[in-house]
This record gives sequence, C-alpha cells and structure tokens, in this order.
Amino acid sequence: MKFIKFASILLFLVIACNSLKAQVKHSLKNSKSHLALSIANGKLVYTQNCASCHQVDGHGVQNMNPPLIQTSYVLGDKTKLIKIVLNGFNEDVEINGNSYSNTMASHDFLKDQEIADVLTYIRHSFGNKASAISVAMVKSVRANNKK
Repeated sequence: MKFIKFASILLFLVIACNSLKAQVKHSLKNSKSHLALSIANGKLVYTQNCASCHQVDGHGVQNMNPPLIQTSYVLGDKTKLIKIVLNGFNEDVEINGNSYSNTMASHDFLKDQEIADVLTYIRHSFGNKASAISVAMVKSVRANNKK
C-alpha cells in the first residue's frame, strides 16, 4: 500500500515537472517571438522616423546627429532614452571624442508601442546588445514625463 502511494506521488511529480518544463519552453518561445516582432516593427518605425538623421546603419552624421552604436545614451538608462524620444534633445553631446550639436525634434506623436519597438530595435541593432523596452515602461515615462 505504501509503495502504491509512493509510486502515485512520484508519478504525479514527474508529470507536473514535465508540464512545467513545457510551459517554460512555451513561454521562452513566446518571449523570443515577441522580441523578434518588436524588433521588426521597430525597424519600420526607425526607417520612417530616425534613419534620415541617424542613418540606416546607425552611424549618424559627423558633428550633427550622434551615432546609435555602443553609446551610453542607447545602452544606458531606459527612462532617459524614452524621454529623449518624447521630449527631443537640444544639447551638445560628446561621444567618442566627437561633438554633436543638431537638435532632435520631439517624437511624442509616436504611440507607446511604436516607441517601445523602435527603442528595442535600436538597443538590439548596430552591434548593440541591450534589453528590450516595454510598452508599460513607455506608458509610465509618458505619464510622469516632465521636461
């Protein structure tokens, strides 16, 4: 009798573990496909709104529009990056010994999803390897945005 109880519990644990493994695997697959979709959509937003200044390859324009490659602006504080998109940017900035001084207009007309997608695209492109930006984060920053 004890053996049957033990075997039943063991069988239950094996089934539960396999089910959990399948759920984790499915969740990882969904998060990877969500990331891929966000990057693909972000590339479209980038092409329409950013590439004319920052260039298709993210190198920017010397002394005018900064590069988006391996910079603290892109790889660093997500809130600061979101605020740059929402508020624009009107400061001289030095990146890798070069000065950039062109004004970036506000892109607050973009939807939260578009901002999350384009920033995720930038943070995953041009040799950058940084975490994604969520729609919830953009919504929060927009709601609390103070210039």
